[in-house]
Parts: sequence; C-alpha cells; structure tokens
Amino acid sequence: MKRVIVAGVQISVTPNNIEKNVEKVCYWCKKAVEETNARLVIFPETVTTGFSPGMKLSEFYKFLPDSIEDALKPIMKLSKEQNTYTVIPSYEKSKEKNIIYNSAFLIDPNGEIAGVYRKTHLFPTERITKEGGWTTPGDKYNIIETEFGKIGMMICYDGDFPEVARILAVQGAEIIVRPSALLRSYDIWEMTNKARAYDNHTYIVAVNSIGPDAANNYFFGHSMIVSPIARVLALGRGTEEIIFAELDPDPIKKITFGSNSPMLFDHLEDRNVKSYKDYLTLDAKSGFEPYRRIKGKKK
Repeated sequence: MKRVIVAGVQISVTPNNIEKNVEKVCYWCKKAVEETNARLVIFPETVTTGFSPGMKLSEFYKFLPDSIEDALKPIMKLSKEQNTYTVIPSYEKSKEKNIIYNSAFLIDPNGEIAGVYRKTHLFPTERITKEGGWTTPGDKYNIIETEFGKIGMMICYDGDFPEVARILAVQGAEIIVRPSALLRSYDIWEMTNKARAYDNHTYIVAVNSIGPDAANNYFFGHSMIVSPIARVLALGRGTEEIIFAELDPDPIKKITFGSNSPMLFDHLEDRNVKSYKDYLTLDAKSGFEPYRRIKGKKK
C-alpha cells in the first residue's frame, strides 16, 4: 500500500430524486478533492435515492433507471477530470423483473466502473418478505486493486458481521469502505467500525447518511476513518461535511498509538483455521428473542 489521503462525504439526499442527488454528489466530490487532495472519496449508502424508497417493490423497480452507467455518468466524468477514485452507493436494477440490489460502485480515474459490490447482509426491513421489502442480496466479495492499495467494500449492516470484513481481509484488502445508512446507536456504529478494523488490521472508512429518507428514517452521520489498530483518525458530526485522513502504509508496527510497544501478532496469520471446520456455516439464531423477527428468505 502507498500513502494516500481518503475522504468521506456525509450528505443528506432528496428522497427518490436521482438527478438532483447525483448533481449534489458531484458538487461535494469536487469540494472534497479541492479541500483535502483526496484520491479516494466515499459517499453514504444509497446516496442517489435514500435508503427506504417509500414505495412497493414493483413501483420502485419501475422507478429505477435501466442503466446505472447512464445515471452515474456525471460522477464518472468528474472522477476522470479529478483523477480520483469515487465510491458511489446506489440501488441497482437487474434485468430480471423486481430484482434490485443495494450496491456500491467504485469509479476509477478513467471514469469507468472498476468494481461493484452488492450488499450481502440485508437489514430485515429491506429484504423481500411477506411484509414488504425491496432488496435482493448479493453473494460475492471482490477486491479492487488501485494504484495506492487494495480496496474492499461492504455496506452498512454487513459491518455487523465479522465474516464480511474477514473475507475481504484474507483476500488482501488494505482499505475497507463501509457506506451506510445506519439508524442504531452511535456506540454500535463506533464499536463495529473499530472491531472490524482491529480484527483484520485494515483501514475502515465508514460513511453514514444524515437526514431523512422517503420513510422518514433519520440518519445521524458521525462518519469515521479508523486505523488498523482501532484508532479513530477522523470523525464527522451530525451535519453535512467532509472528513479525511492520510493513511500510513505501515500502520501496525506499534500495538497502540502513543506507545513504542511493538506489535508481535497478526490476526490473519495467527488464525487457527482448522478449528473452525463445521462451525462457521452452521444455521443458528440467538438464544435471546428480539422484539419481533421479520421472517423471510435471506437469499
């Protein structure tokens, strides 16, 4: 990995107004690069529409553009002009009727889509059940090589699952981005971001939405950049703003910041993989009952 400046941009959206939101993304992306010299800029989950569409699956499917490339064309053009990588999360319409993915697109400095990640762990309210929902889960975890390092992507609720970040890390991810529209507590947000960074010795760039979506869910921001030793390098507030940090290409020589105590372990190398056999893929549920279970297929 090479030394690089990364930025997270937390902005509010106009619910279900793709053209206006893309225009706003371009404004803030340009501002982020001008103010921070970032080579990688990340936006929140489903930034083109907002998280909850506030309409039925069939209506939302018809609403979404047939070509995601056409919808993101202004951002792709800007990425080329600025020589930056940009992570743009957006709902993505499949050619198969009523199949919609919650996706994140990495646009490269050539103005092309270098990679796409489709959210694998859907929040219960968004997955399709008898009660509603609109999203179909993805099933792939890709690493995108850039000129400054290897990038992995996960989206919001994915970050609650240690397996997602671990799969990305064992494939070589050095920077994991987590665009989000998270409604749970700040403590949960901070804890999961720090844990995923520390578990896997990777940088986590977690960018959370702010403001309401079409269903009047209200998101609290507090985007953060976390180092591989779980140090918060940048922290946003509850308003529209840019956070950024310069990432050190050699970040785990010391066990903690402000100390000369050497790090003598590697969580990836030190795994006892043989002991995991037959355990990690077992069907399971908590021994404690949530308030309500939203039942439906996960795949």
